[in-house]
Amino acid sequence: MKRNYLQENIGQMNEQNIYIVRCGEVALKGMNKPYFEKTLVERIRKKLKDMDGVEVSRREGLIFIRSDKKHDAESIVKNVSRVFGVASISPAVEAESELNKIGEASVEFMKKQIEERGVKTFKVEAKRADKKFPVKSPEIARIIGAKILIGCKVLKVDVHNPECRLFIDLRKDRTYIYDEKVSGFGGLPLGTNGKGMVLLSGGIDSPVAAWMMAKRGMLLEAVHFHSYPYTSPRAQQKVEELAGIVASYSGRMRMHVINLLPIQEQIVMNCPEEETTILVRRFMMRIAEKIALKNKCMMLITGENLGQVASQTAEALVVTDACVSMPVMRPLIAMDKVDIMEKANEIGTYEKSIEPYEDCCTVFLPKHPITKPKLARIELSENRLDVEKLVADAIEKEETITIA
Repeated sequence: MKRNYLQENIGQMNEQNIYIVRCGEVALKGMNKPYFEKTLVERIRKKLKDMDGVEVSRREGLIFIRSDKKHDAESIVKNVSRVFGVASISPAVEAESELNKIGEASVEFMKKQIEERGVKTFKVEAKRADKKFPVKSPEIARIIGAKILIGCKVLKVDVHNPECRLFIDLRKDRTYIYDEKVSGFGGLPLGTNGKGMVLLSGGIDSPVAAWMMAKRGMLLEAVHFHSYPYTSPRAQQKVEELAGIVASYSGRMRMHVINLLPIQEQIVMNCPEEETTILVRRFMMRIAEKIALKNKCMMLITGENLGQVASQTAEALVVTDACVSMPVMRPLIAMDKVDIMEKANEIGTYEKSIEPYEDCCTVFLPKHPITKPKLARIELSENRLDVEKLVADAIEKEETITIA
């Protein structure tokens, strides 16, 4: 009776598309593993929420997705592979964990590969997750390979460079058969590492920094500074579009928009020109910290990169951090610019980032900015300004935009 039930059950399931999702780093989380897996399942469900008839479940350290065949497999694979925490995903077929049944399903699978891809060589790789199964993995691979050779006369075995590498994942009641592992971004599921406030400009670096922190499981909010009318509404629209690209990975976020021009004007009028950049940067950090605290963020995130520009020397970063008490995360700090650009290309922000619109950092730019500022000297310059009032006035006029 049990076997008849399994055959009927698996037959019904193969009327659906099946996908195996591997959790990568989540699998290493020890006693916290169920929490991370549950969170990842919820994130996948949320990503596929617009598709009816999709089921997401977890079992034996894997996540399984079952969908109606009307849903495009490529679309599901693409969407799920973008969910942080997913190491890889494989479209698969299912068979009863019995060698003849596995062989029959494997032959049908390979016939499809021959028809669709013109495959001529193959190799079978078996993994026996159910250690009570009487046949060991190498022997399973040999048996299934022999059945495929009998059922598909045009095929030959090539163990070194096969056109199709057939994977057999044998588990207690069911075996999964597939031929590809589509890589995901890995990382940790969103929401497992608190929330951070990213200082988001229209450049290449900060969107990549935001993406990298989201990949580590951090929810995001953003603060963007402009200097209207010196910067245009189109420049802000560009930043909103960049935030939208990041949000396609990280989920909905709020972007807090601050006009920095009144502060910049006071700095230009009252402080040494060469200190303008570092002073403006310190005001940005103060404002970002207050908005972060108000919105229950744990830390600030910037796209700063050691030595890239005058405000990002080691001395300048020390002076910048001295004005806030909240931790500042700089995920790009030791990366080469070319690597940052490659990552921006990979996640889809690069082309938008290089659109030639001005930002607030280019307004009142000094000819020779100080590269090794001293904290005491910078604080002395700030004594000429009503720092608290300038910060409070800027936050009072804050605009908030929801980025979906």
